[in-house]
Amino acid sequence: MGFLVGTAPEVDPETFMDQPYLERTKVLSRFWIENGFGSPKAIAVMYVMKLIVFFTGGGILVATLTSHMSPWHPSIWFDQPIFYEKAILWVVLLESLGIAGSWGPLAGHMWPFTGGWHYYSRKGALRNPPWPGKVPFTNGEDRTLLDVGLYLAVLAALIVALVLPGSDVHGVGAHVAHSKGLVPPVAVGVAAGLIILLGLRDKVFFLAARSEQYLPALIFMTFFPFVDMIVAAKVLICVVWVGAGFSKLTRHFPMVLPPMVANTPWMPIKAIKKMHVAGFPDDLRPSRFTFVLAHGPAAFAEMVPPFILLFSHNHTVTAVVVAFMVAYHLFIISTFPLAVPLEWNVIFMYVTAFLFLGYPAQGGYALGNAGPGVIIPVAVILISLPVIGNLRPDLISFLPSFRQYAGNWASAMWAFAPGTEEKLDAHLKKGAKMQLKQLQTPMPLLGYEENVAEITLQILLAWRSLHSQGRGLNSVMINQLGEDIDHYVLREAEFACNAIVGFNFGDGHFHDQRLIRAIQRRCQFAPGEFMIVWVESEALYSGFQRYWVMDAAVGVVERGRWQVQDATDAKNWLPDGPIPVEVEYRMANYQRVRYPRAARRAANPDAAAAPVSTGVLA
Repeated sequence: MGFLVGTAPEVDPETFMDQPYLERTKVLSRFWIENGFGSPKAIAVMYVMKLIVFFTGGGILVATLTSHMSPWHPSIWFDQPIFYEKAILWVVLLESLGIAGSWGPLAGHMWPFTGGWHYYSRKGALRNPPWPGKVPFTNGEDRTLLDVGLYLAVLAALIVALVLPGSDVHGVGAHVAHSKGLVPPVAVGVAAGLIILLGLRDKVFFLAARSEQYLPALIFMTFFPFVDMIVAAKVLICVVWVGAGFSKLTRHFPMVLPPMVANTPWMPIKAIKKMHVAGFPDDLRPSRFTFVLAHGPAAFAEMVPPFILLFSHNHTVTAVVVAFMVAYHLFIISTFPLAVPLEWNVIFMYVTAFLFLGYPAQGGYALGNAGPGVIIPVAVILISLPVIGNLRPDLISFLPSFRQYAGNWASAMWAFAPGTEEKLDAHLKKGAKMQLKQLQTPMPLLGYEENVAEITLQILLAWRSLHSQGRGLNSVMINQLGEDIDHYVLREAEFACNAIVGFNFGDGHFHDQRLIRAIQRRCQFAPGEFMIVWVESEALYSGFQRYWVMDAAVGVVERGRWQVQDATDAKNWLPDGPIPVEVEYRMANYQRVRYPRAARRAANPDAAAAPVSTGVLA
C-alpha cells in the first residue's frame, strides 16, 4: 500500500469481470483479508488530519472562545460543564452537516466526500419518513421546501446554542467552582425539538445526526438539574457500551473481526491479519483465536468496565478503567472501520473522562445522588430501546438498539440488468452520482478507468461475503438469478444507498421497500431490470434471519428465512452451493424476465439489453 497509490487486486481488469461471480468473490475476499480495501495511506492521513485539526482543534476553539475561556489552558476548560455541552453540540452539528461519521471514501463518498447537506438541503431529493400515514404531515418521499427549511433551522439552532455564552442555570454555580455556566436550556431545547420534527419526516437525517447517542444528552441539558444531568449522562454512556457489548455475544460478531482488522492501515504484517481466519487462503471463516477474542476480551471491554465506572467510589479504580475505555476507543479509531465513526469515538473518550473523573461518584455524582423520579425513568427508557430492538429488530434501527459493529445487521444486495444502473443517475435528484461514476472523477486519488472502478466496487461485495448475512444474501440472489448472476451488475446496497440518500451507517432499514418503491416511481425499471435481496437482523437468539426478494417493477416476489448457523458454517464464496433457505411465500405465476449476457454497461441508460422473455406476472 503506497501513500498516493493504493494496493489493487492482482487481476486483469480487462477480463476479470468475465469470471463467474463466486470466483470473483473468492479472489477479492482473499485480497481483503490481506489488504483490506487497499486504499492509499493518504486516505487514512486525511481522516486523521480531519479528526485532529478540524474536529478536535476546531471544537476546542469554538467551545472555549464562545465561553470566555482560553483554549490554551485545558486545566481550565476540560471539566467545565459548558465545554462538555458545547462538545456535544459541536459533534451533532458536524454529524448533521455530514462531515463527521459516514464521510469520505471509506463510507462510499468518493466525490464529493460529504453527503449530508448536499442531500438534506436539496429540494426534490428522496427522504424516508419513519411512520408515514401514522404521523400527521409526514407523508411523501420528496424533500420539500418544508424539509429544507427545517434542516436549515436545525443548523441555525445548533450554531446559536454553540455561540451563546453560559448562564447560571440548573444550579450549576452551586456545584462547580469558577463555573462558566451552562448553555441556555431554551437554546438546546429548540435544537433538540427541531431535530425531532425533521426526524419525523426523514429517519435518515435523524439517525445521521446520531440522535440515538446525542439527543438524550441534549434533553438532559434542557430539563434536568445539574446533578441529574451529569448522572443521567453517565447512565446513557454506560447503556450504549453495555448494549454494544451484549450484542456481540452472537454467532455474527466473530465474523466482523477478520475484515475489520484487515482494513487497519497501520498493520502491514499480513501474518497477523491471517491469524484471524481459520486457514488462509482456503478458509476465511473466523479462526478459533478470533472466536475467543470476540466473545472474551471484545465483549468484556464493553460490558464490565461500564458497571465499574458507574458504581466505583475509588479514584484509582475509576482512573484505571477510564484509561482502559479511552484506549479501547483509540483502538477502534485505528482500525478505520467502514462508515468511519471516528468523531463518535473521540467524543466518547472525552465524555468518559469528563463524567467519571471530573464528576466522580464519591464527589456527589453517584446514582443515589440523582432524583429517583429522574434517573429511574431515564434508565427504563434507555434500556427499553435496545431490548425492543433486539427482540423485534424490524421495529427499531440497530443504532438505537446499540448493536454497532455486532455483525447482526439488516442488509441488502442489489442486481441490475446490464446497462440499467445508469437510470439511478439519470432520474434521481441527489448530491452525487453513483459510486461507479464517482470513482471515475478526474481528481487526485480518483480518475479510475471504468473496469478498475467496477472491480473496486466488487471488493465491497467480497467484504460483505465475509459477514454472516453476506452468505445468505449471495445464496438467495443465486437462487433468483441462476447463471445470470455472472453478468448482472451487483452492488452492495449500503454503499449504493449512501449515494442515493446521502447517509448510511450499515442499516438496511434506510433502503427498505419504501425507498425501493420511491426509486422505481422515478426510474421506471422494467421487470427483471432491478432485483433486490434484503434481510432483517436476527431477533435475539432466534437462530434465523428473514429475507425478502423484490423485483422493483413488480413488488415483493418471495419471502423466507435462513438459519444463521448455516450462514456462519459456510465458506464465504459458497463452494458447496447456496445455503439452504425456507421459502415462506412466492408470488404466484411470477417468472423473472431474463436478460442475455451483453456489454456490462451502455452509454445510454435506455440502451439496456433486450429481455429474453416477457415472463409471467401475477
